[in-house]
Amino acid sequence: MQYKEFISTILKQAGEIAQKSFGEVSTKIKGFDNNQVLTETDLKISKLFMSKIRQIYPKDNVIDEESGGIDNNASFTWVIDPIDGTSNFANGLPTYGIMIGVLKDSIPVAGGIILPFFNEFYYAEKGRGAFCNGKIIRVTNESNLLKTLGVYAIDGYQDNPKKTLEECQLLAEIVLNIRNLRISNSCFDIMMVANGKYSTWLNRTSKIWDNVAPQIIVEEAGGKYTNFVGNPIDYSNPMQKIDQNFTVCASSPTLHKKIQSIISKFNYID
Repeated sequence: MQYKEFISTILKQAGEIAQKSFGEVSTKIKGFDNNQVLTETDLKISKLFMSKIRQIYPKDNVIDEESGGIDNNASFTWVIDPIDGTSNFANGLPTYGIMIGVLKDSIPVAGGIILPFFNEFYYAEKGRGAFCNGKIIRVTNESNLLKTLGVYAIDGYQDNPKKTLEECQLLAEIVLNIRNLRISNSCFDIMMVANGKYSTWLNRTSKIWDNVAPQIIVEEAGGKYTNFVGNPIDYSNPMQKIDQNFTVCASSPTLHKKIQSIISKFNYID
């Protein structure tokens, strides 16, 4: 199992498509969620990925944020996010990326992420390490949380203001225990954890395509990638989890314990 050449090739093609329309696209809201937007570029990249995967790996399952799922009852499932950080992309902000992950049954075994504006390609396969542009990367070895930059991806819930206000209480506690907060609400943040620039990434609202590629990269970089309350993320029967919400706590093993000690005070149930 070596997916690197295939994944790197199609991610670079997708990155070129994205950069051609970067900052010059219009968006529309997906469904009734004001936090979710879509561009024509998302759809172009989705079509590219679906076509290439069906051509080279026709027997595998596919989950794509924009195209839905193809269930071949296979052990391997490709999990795709054509553009992660679409709002950033559409507004001309460079903090967006494109992601492809591979599950073997319920285990992430390979993943690639490209940050087109920064010309950075991240890749990992299980047991082979994590790399950015061919150079090995590691999560931070800093043990003092107060000396680090952390990330908390947070959305507003206009239909449930209480939920947002309660989450902001936890966010305040996190901010008081780190040096500073940084947030782009995209895979840019997660890759900054994988390469040791940020210490922690927290998110209570995401989908399966937001997680498979980042998880294998963070873990192969020496990090820990769990749900919000520190338990393993369950990808079993992935084709049945397209609509499921996923929560995340990703960090170095040492800092993951410290973040979990803060979260535990708020009695979250995941």
